[in-house]
Amino acid sequence: MRLGELVGKEVVNLHDGARLGVIGETDICFDAETGQLQSIILPQRQNFFTLWFDRQELVIPWEAVKKIGVEVVVVDLDRTYPRLR
Repeated sequence: MRLGELVGKEVVNLHDGARLGVIGETDICFDAETGQLQSIILPQRQNFFTLWFDRQELVIPWEAVKKIGVEVVVVDLDRTYPRLR
């Protein structure tokens, strides 16, 4: 799969069914030595309160990606995982 094919797909958490964001508004981390994808970084959704505070990012390790479909990417993140940075 090419990276461009991920753009526009919604990221959904299998653990709680939450919509986490859309790929395309994201950053992607690669290992500089191997070129392998390490993580997807999604900005947290903006709401009224985030206009005045620093926006946090959700880091999704590539190992958490369970399925890439036509319209969505399913990830499995539980609440115990330190997700925000």
